[in-house]
Amino acid sequence: MIRKAKPEDGKKLSELLSQLGYPDTEVFMKAKMERLLADPNEELMVYEEAGQVVACISLHYIPQLGLEGDIASISYLVVDASIRSKGVGKKLEDYASASARKRGCDRIQVHCQSRRTDAHRFYERQCFTEAPKYFSKSLLDH
Repeated sequence: MIRKAKPEDGKKLSELLSQLGYPDTEVFMKAKMERLLADPNEELMVYEEAGQVVACISLHYIPQLGLEGDIASISYLVVDASIRSKGVGKKLEDYASASARKRGCDRIQVHCQSRRTDAHRFYERQCFTEAPKYFSKSLLDH
């Protein structure tokens, strides 16, 4: 079952994010969830199996000034390591695509670190294509 995340899901979301290499998110999880859940351009969803949160997806909707359609961006998609490759990620991505279409988006994108080769294969199976360049600047260093 896919449903909107609730504040009480924070501990499990922190556990899932730690599997992606984001440790210690519990310190700020509550504040981040409050911001995401209150923002109309954000969607934070979880996937439950047998009453337990086993996956989540965070979506950001970006209005486009120079293009007719808007862009949906997957900020995070994580499935518990114990149940990966069983279709849960596909269900969440299908949900994201349907939700993006309803909101007038004509594209969905995801930034995925180069070291996550398994995730790259997943996104390619979902018909994502690699974009030519992505630039990032740390605001902590400048």
